[in-house]
Amino acid sequence: MRAPPETRYAKTADGVHIAYQTVGEGPPDIVYANSFTGHIEVSWEYARAARFYERMAAFCRLVLFDRRGTGLSDPIVGSFMSEQRAEDIEAVIDAVGIDRAVLLGSSEGAGAIVYFAAVHPERVAALVLFSPAGIVPPSAVDYPGVWSREFMNEMLGSIEEAWGSSSLSELMAVVNPSLRGDTAAMEWYARYFRLSASPALMRTLMRTNALMDLRDFLPSIQAPTLVIHRKDEQWVSVGYARYAAEQIPGARIVELPGTDHFIWEENADVVVGEIEEFVTGARRAHDSVRGLKTLLFTDIVGSTEHARELGDERWRALLARHDALLERQVERFNGHVVRTAGDGAFATFDGPGTGIRCALAIREALRGLGLEIRAGVHTGEVELLGDDLGGIGVHIAARVSAAADAGQVLVSRTVADLIAGSDIRLVDQGEHDLKGISERWRLYLADI
Repeated sequence: MRAPPETRYAKTADGVHIAYQTVGEGPPDIVYANSFTGHIEVSWEYARAARFYERMAAFCRLVLFDRRGTGLSDPIVGSFMSEQRAEDIEAVIDAVGIDRAVLLGSSEGAGAIVYFAAVHPERVAALVLFSPAGIVPPSAVDYPGVWSREFMNEMLGSIEEAWGSSSLSELMAVVNPSLRGDTAAMEWYARYFRLSASPALMRTLMRTNALMDLRDFLPSIQAPTLVIHRKDEQWVSVGYARYAAEQIPGARIVELPGTDHFIWEENADVVVGEIEEFVTGARRAHDSVRGLKTLLFTDIVGSTEHARELGDERWRALLARHDALLERQVERFNGHVVRTAGDGAFATFDGPGTGIRCALAIREALRGLGLEIRAGVHTGEVELLGDDLGGIGVHIAARVSAAADAGQVLVSRTVADLIAGSDIRLVDQGEHDLKGISERWRLYLADI
């Protein structure tokens, strides 16, 4: 992974400083308006986001920025409706020296670039809308899954409590269902959002988004437009994307499999390929470093209750002992700890037998600390992302772990096939629906 680019500042006509970065070489030049909040420097700390940026920068000059009020940009003073978001975009385009930009907008950023393209058509070469929001008010169009005003009001009421608790992870599991059970990813998102905006600002931004109505602007869009959406997404219904594609003259829509809202999750490489082909007319093959690994996820059962009973200081000390003990066991079985975060851990092994034996050893060792874990083991091909791993294999392993009860080590059917004939006992647990995985998986309870 390359070093994050230098952060610079553009200045709007009304004197607001907008933080931006550029990575890669153009033309083409693609300016990315992310969701209604973000933090360009912190986003580089997340392997999947960094990989998305790098894949984009392989064929364009990618421009990232924090909208006013969020991340590293100046606070909001006065109004911050579509006009102000357009001013942010214009200031960044001018600062970089772009005459006509391709605008990429995800989530509420899609609404921002729609408005900009309608009022400044001479500055826009093309539009790419990903999981578009901030265009149509809740319940304004008749599509299945479109937010109701009741849902919006309930969500707004829960923001302040969620921002300072584990409820934020629960919210992110709705936004990106494929990450459910991935403790490290959830903790990163919680930190990312807390550094991007305060609870009050987040609530205000979401309330403002609910008032956005850009339906009348859609038919006036002159730029070639691509709309991309994961068709099973739970957070923003694909109905919003279909409506936008119907209303923008000549727009093309691509519906991909998947459930996640964030552009850099799940099939992000496919998303990049669609954008590259739309913008350049060709889709180049990208080298991907992949390998076969046995993956182990563990999770402390009842961690919230433990933390409440022990208090912060004693709980942190216990977690430190948990991490040290777990790392010793992984090293004993010649594995590698990818990460430990909070009450969970992720490790890899060269073979499924050692992965299972290590999981059982960790379970017994942690019982000496008064901790019970659940664990899941899966063997599959993964994508090597610097110090991290990605791909569907990682998601499957995390879901297998999440399906386990206290004290259980569950393994996937792939692992069961690979260890046939060993002394490891397996008990068939039947087929399971794994969150975010399309097919049902047969799981087995492992012991020796």
